[in-house]
Amino acid sequence: MLRTRLNEALKEAMRAKNQRAVSTVRLILAALKDRDIAARSRGVMDGIDEAEMLSMMQSMIKQRGESIKMYEQGGRPELAEQEREEIAVIEGFLPKQMSDEETTAAIRTVIGEVGAASIKDMGKVMAELKARHAGQMDFAKAGPVVKQQLSGG
Repeated sequence: MLRTRLNEALKEAMRAKNQRAVSTVRLILAALKDRDIAARSRGVMDGIDEAEMLSMMQSMIKQRGESIKMYEQGGRPELAEQEREEIAVIEGFLPKQMSDEETTAAIRTVIGEVGAASIKDMGKVMAELKARHAGQMDFAKAGPVVKQQLSGG
């Protein structure tokens, strides 16, 4: 489904002569192809699944966010703006992001369902959250919330 959307978006961006969208979607497709090739060594011949694709795109957004900071510190606002435009294109393929309240509720649900009782269960909880909410949850923010919940906070 997501692969189809990416390919359709590339065609649409090319027809609209939207160079930023064309180059960004091509970057996503190239990264996807790299991940698919790497997955073959794990025996995954059909390509990576949607959860892994969403995770890959979130990583791409995070990298661009870091680049924006660097460009702004270096006095290159035009490059920072280019990165922001790429982030907007990538975010168009991600599901709606969960709010802080929705994230906390999902964490509580998973902690209850997996029977997590202590900080030792954090890996199990995070793995389940990633499986259920890839692309919707910011796991860098979710980690401290999980830790707080498991340590009785």
